[in-house]
Amino acid sequence: MGTPSRQRRGRGRASSTPMGARDAFASAVGALPERTRVVLLVFAAIAAAFFLRLIFLQVIVADQYSAMAEESRTVSFETSPRRGTIYDRNGIVLATSVEATTIYANPVEVSNAVEEARQLADVLGGEADDYQDLLATPSTTFVYIKRQADVDKAEKVKELDLDGIYFIADMRREYPHGSVGGQVVGFCNADGEGLTGLELQYDDILKGTPGVYVAERGEKGFPIPGGVKEEVAAVDGQDIMISLDIKLQDTVERALEEGVEELETEEGSSIVMDAATGEVYAACSLPYMDPTDMTKSEVGSEHVKAITQPYEPGSTFKSVSAMAILESKAMGPETTMFCPSTISANDYDVSDSHERDGATYSLREILNHSSNVGISLASYNAGFDKLNDAIKRYHLTEATGIDYPGEGSGSVLDFSKWGRITGYNISFGQGISVTPLQMVRFYGAIANDGVMVTPHFLIAKTQSGEVPTYHEETVTEDMEAIEDLRSMLRSVVTNGTGVAADIEGYEVCGKTSTAEIPSEEGGYKQEVYNLGFCGFIDNSSSKLVCFVGANEVYAMRQTTQIFNDIMSNAVKQYNITAAEAKQPATSKE
Repeated sequence: MGTPSRQRRGRGRASSTPMGARDAFASAVGALPERTRVVLLVFAAIAAAFFLRLIFLQVIVADQYSAMAEESRTVSFETSPRRGTIYDRNGIVLATSVEATTIYANPVEVSNAVEEARQLADVLGGEADDYQDLLATPSTTFVYIKRQADVDKAEKVKELDLDGIYFIADMRREYPHGSVGGQVVGFCNADGEGLTGLELQYDDILKGTPGVYVAERGEKGFPIPGGVKEEVAAVDGQDIMISLDIKLQDTVERALEEGVEELETEEGSSIVMDAATGEVYAACSLPYMDPTDMTKSEVGSEHVKAITQPYEPGSTFKSVSAMAILESKAMGPETTMFCPSTISANDYDVSDSHERDGATYSLREILNHSSNVGISLASYNAGFDKLNDAIKRYHLTEATGIDYPGEGSGSVLDFSKWGRITGYNISFGQGISVTPLQMVRFYGAIANDGVMVTPHFLIAKTQSGEVPTYHEETVTEDMEAIEDLRSMLRSVVTNGTGVAADIEGYEVCGKTSTAEIPSEEGGYKQEVYNLGFCGFIDNSSSKLVCFVGANEVYAMRQTTQIFNDIMSNAVKQYNITAAEAKQPATSKE
């Protein structure tokens, strides 16, 4: 009898289980009026929604909201390193970094974009509408107002006490000489990245390493004292000294610009290099580039075209052909040969730039008169293989290895494909492309007793004291041929096409060029030429080699006067003396 009693008590307890409770609750709710039931159900739905939202916020997106909260009360940015200074060979600053302030805004905090924009424009310049667009930028908490602003102007903006405007200490690149040397030095963008010239070439050395700064932010964006969360110091970049002489560079740029204007064209280039060391003292090409205002720089102005653009050199290349002939011993400077008015090969005719009758010329006179026919026949008689060997040995179609971005290398047809007309054309500088720098390097080897050096700009890393070394190579040991070619190049200046290049009291050697320009339609353009002169002062205390070119010039003219202007200034600036100058006789009384 006792067991059945316990079973009944167990069934009685079952009525208090959750299912029973729910049944009871449902019965109770069911007993309520319909309006009351609707209110309760709506309340239950709202409570459930809040409960699920609470779970979502505290569990699912807790990390995200925590990060947002952290961001709202901290300021985080990279600190700029000081970019290395670029000095010229005399220690004059060509590019340097100065303190600046970057101004930014949190549009969410801006209360009156119109008024703040007006005040910003009054201090920083520019149009108020532009600032207003920035201050009203939707869906962001960060916009740049002015990157790398002058510190003084930034201080004036701070004094305005504008809502949502903040400030970051920054660095700005400055170029004290503007366009002078601008193509060589190059320029950086607002992020301190080198984009052209030596700023690009040596970016890894100059740029340094940015630091990191994270701190709690105060009312106006200033870090709270003691609130720094993370700080990694920036590592400054290294300074470099380059071979450019900014004074001579200015001289070269002025002379080139004025000379090209007189030749009634717009493009030209010049390079001055020390043949003994390979150091480039000056290099430029028109139009010039101003790194302080790139908005005014023309397309293509960011490169020194004398380094980056190969061209058909024309008659300056006859010196290469003459050297190959002299080295072959087929002719000496005074050896003569008959040079008809024209010669033919492979259905093509070759003639000189000026009409003439057939004449007997020595090799010296062929160079003096810049005879296409003469140098073609002399090269053929010596053997075109000798010319091809000289092209290879003097590395005339190979990049020089100069430390400047985008160097051109030139080209020439493989010797196995040369016909007679090809050899003729190449002997006077057609059918082969080189850069003016490559021609400068060749003339430098002649001035430097057969030793060819690597052109370069970098001469020292000033902080470490590191001085780089550069490859040099003896490309010929035939001193007789070298002396003969120097003598012939001297004759070009005293008795030939280069007389305007001569400087009184000095032995200027060089060769002119009036090169035809290939046409896109085939053949060559009519009555328009690329002019050039490359030369040096022989028997002197200097081994500076100078090239001057002018492009797209109508009629046959010369750049010899521009060379004279540049080198006459160099003579004075470097006190160049003539090594063989005779001293006045003195009395022995």
